[in-house]
Amino acid sequence: MRLGVLDVGSNTVHLLVVDAHRGARPLPASSHKTELRLAELLEADGSIGDAGVERLIATVRKALEVAEDQGVADLLPFATSAVREATNADSVLARVAAETGVTLRVLSGEDEARLTFLAARRWLGWSAGRLLMFDIGGGSLEIAFGLDEEPDAAASLPLGAGRLTAARLPGDPPDPADVRTLRRHVRSELARVVGNFTRHGAPDRVVGTSKSFKQLARIAGAARSADGLYVRRELGREDLRAWGQRLTGMPVRERQQLPGVSEGRARQLLAGALVAEAAMDLFGVETMEICPWALREGVILRRLDRMRMAETAAAA
Repeated sequence: MRLGVLDVGSNTVHLLVVDAHRGARPLPASSHKTELRLAELLEADGSIGDAGVERLIATVRKALEVAEDQGVADLLPFATSAVREATNADSVLARVAAETGVTLRVLSGEDEARLTFLAARRWLGWSAGRLLMFDIGGGSLEIAFGLDEEPDAAASLPLGAGRLTAARLPGDPPDPADVRTLRRHVRSELARVVGNFTRHGAPDRVVGTSKSFKQLARIAGAARSADGLYVRRELGREDLRAWGQRLTGMPVRERQQLPGVSEGRARQLLAGALVAEAAMDLFGVETMEICPWALREGVILRRLDRMRMAETAAAA
């Protein structure tokens, strides 16, 4: 069966097409991505302006064309923090549905954390033991911890790299005073939830998912994407701290030259580094592993689980 996941995120609108078979991992068939950066298009009142809505509608239409061309039998469309937190979210969703026929399911922050945790758990397997997962998106940071496929603790914080960059790091390179202020803000927000996780005990494995962690690991020396999914990639706290200091004085044009850093994400790299370093510091993590599966894979896996349950019930 060919499934499509349409992820309307804070940075990108991403259509992932996979072939799914009973008992097998989902196999990627194609990927179509548009950098929309909704988190940076919000108006002063927190709404998505008309220009942003028009761009979103056009992008969803294009994704539908690609899905049809790829033979997608079942499309799973969802939206995350940029749409979820927009003051005009209901009207945006209504316009998208009316003009494209796509009804976007808006995931809560906790849903994002739980689904991403499911993907990381399935990727690493039961031998990973107690798993601590971090995911830095464009609009939010998700954290989850647990031993099973359903985490014991999950949280979402408004600490996405795109959101923080747009709101708090206007300069290029940013003013050191703005960086210090943002650093304090991030650590204060994280400190409020650390105890909700540490009371469950120490993790056996720590993973980071999402583009931000992948790019930070790459500039710190991890293997290239071209080397394949199964190459182990790690990010160390000391390497991250050193790169955070370097990025503070580095303009966007120089960040774009770093290995693995895309042009569209270069501006957000410093904010992502500040969030990642704060998370590793406050949770006492020296090294984390980079997991290639994240939210989109979690959505697919949950859908497959429900399909299997329905088939089993029908056969009983």
